[in-house]
Amino acid sequence: MTHSFSRRRALAGGASVAGLSMLSACGTTTPGNLRDLDADIRNLPIIRARTDRIDRITVCLRPFRAVGPRLEVEQVGHKAVVHNYGHGGSGWSLSWGAGQMAVERAVTFSKQHIGVIGCGAIGLTTAILAQQAGAQVTIYAESLPPFVRSARASGSWTPSSRIAQTSAMTPEFEARWEKMARFTFSCYQNLQGLPGNPIEWDNFYGLTSRTPQPEHKDPIGFAKLDNRIQDIEPQGNRIAIDDPRLPYSSVHKKPNLIFNVASYSDYLLKQFLERGGRIKIMTLRHPSELTALPEPVFINCTGYGARALWQDESVIPVRGQIAWLIPQPEALCSLSYENVYVVSRRDGIVVQWMGDDMSFGFGSTNETPDIAEAHRGVSILNSLYTKMGYNV
Repeated sequence: MTHSFSRRRALAGGASVAGLSMLSACGTTTPGNLRDLDADIRNLPIIRARTDRIDRITVCLRPFRAVGPRLEVEQVGHKAVVHNYGHGGSGWSLSWGAGQMAVERAVTFSKQHIGVIGCGAIGLTTAILAQQAGAQVTIYAESLPPFVRSARASGSWTPSSRIAQTSAMTPEFEARWEKMARFTFSCYQNLQGLPGNPIEWDNFYGLTSRTPQPEHKDPIGFAKLDNRIQDIEPQGNRIAIDDPRLPYSSVHKKPNLIFNVASYSDYLLKQFLERGGRIKIMTLRHPSELTALPEPVFINCTGYGARALWQDESVIPVRGQIAWLIPQPEALCSLSYENVYVVSRRDGIVVQWMGDDMSFGFGSTNETPDIAEAHRGVSILNSLYTKMGYNV
């Protein structure tokens, strides 16, 4: 089968309405009439969205705090603990910046030996940064990737996703968030092109459905901060589609930074171990247990687990479920359509139903996969391609 819209197909005698619409959106190239390559949407990848291609369903509880991530120091007996948790849906996207801030606090207590609690997105990056600061680091964790919550993330650069509540914002937090985002983004620039493509760019297609959709309201009031960092990533173009036979009336096309979480986690683990890092598998049930461990300072990177371990009820779970389709290396892209968000990664195709509004999953501790929810998201994606004339 053909997996992309092509000029050859569009010009063929039996050209589909999809292929024709791609060309009409682009126009022709003549002197003084240069085609905008960002607006060239002839190569929209075709994802084989069928429920029988779901190979797993995963659920993640994102650790939301209304005031944003906790980055502060606490004394536990004779040990110092630097907290670094509560990043909502922005863990991978803020990991290096948040870790750098935590390490800067930790080394004021010890530059030789640092313990890190947790081995997810935040824990791994924080541990490597502590090594770079000259410390011998031991990670204490109940589980290692892929058996951690952050391994179930969608894998997109989303530095302000469920990061805080607008009503709790302060200028100091906004400046700190911007510093975290910019530092993390600069780190990702240096991780592109590695074996396994742990970090790479794809194209995002935000498709506006011709079928009227209810407004995706935000009753929680999540903070929106992305305008502070618009200068560091391409914003793309919004392209009107004037062909009423297509199921979408416009496309927002832009480059999108993604994480192939399987290879990226593996890369981070190897980097940590090759630098002399140590990992001890253990379950901490109370902060006082840290006093029996040898390190004088710990960085607490337990994510949602901090709610129970530290009795921190300011951590609110936001349930997010992903239906994973079999990977299609020929169809790498991201897209959104009718409240379904898709990231076609090398390690699997993420299909996530976003709910009727932004409160979907808020406060839910249910980590049991919902098959009906998974089928709903995949079926909506399937309907997109069906309406475009494809039997995927």
